[in-house]
Amino acid sequence: MPSGTTSSEPVRVLLVDDNEAMLTRAAAALGADCIVVGKATDGHAALRAAQLLQPDVVVLDISMPGMSGLEVAARLHELGNASVVIFLTVHGEEDFVQAARSAGGLGYVVKPRLASDLRVAIREARAGREFVSPLG
Repeated sequence: MPSGTTSSEPVRVLLVDDNEAMLTRAAAALGADCIVVGKATDGHAALRAAQLLQPDVVVLDISMPGMSGLEVAARLHELGNASVVIFLTVHGEEDFVQAARSAGGLGYVVKPRLASDLRVAIREARAGREFVSPLG
C-alpha cells in the first residue's frame, strides 16, 4: 500500500471512461471500501485529474478520445505518479493485456466481468499483484 494508507481507510479511485453509463456502473461495483474521488471522460482530463487528485487507483478505459488509456498510464508512470493503474476495457485479446502491462497496468478487467472482477483487481493491485480477467 502507498505510504500513509492503512487497510481501514477507503481506497481513493479515479474512474476514466468515455461512456457515462460505464462510469456509473464502475462506481456502483466498487463497494464501501472504495471512494470515487473523480471521474474523467477522456485521456487528457484523466491525466489532469490523476495529477491533481493523486488517487490510490486509476481505473482506465483503453479506447478513449484524445489520448488512449495506454498513453495515460505511460504518462502517469513517466511523471512519477504513484497511482496503481487498472484497465477496464472491452478488449479481450492478449495483445491488449501485454500493452497494458507495458504501460504500467497491474490490473486488466474486461467490461463483461466488471461486477465480479473490478474489486478483486483493485485489491490485488494494491497488494502489488497483477490481476487479469479471464479472456475469451
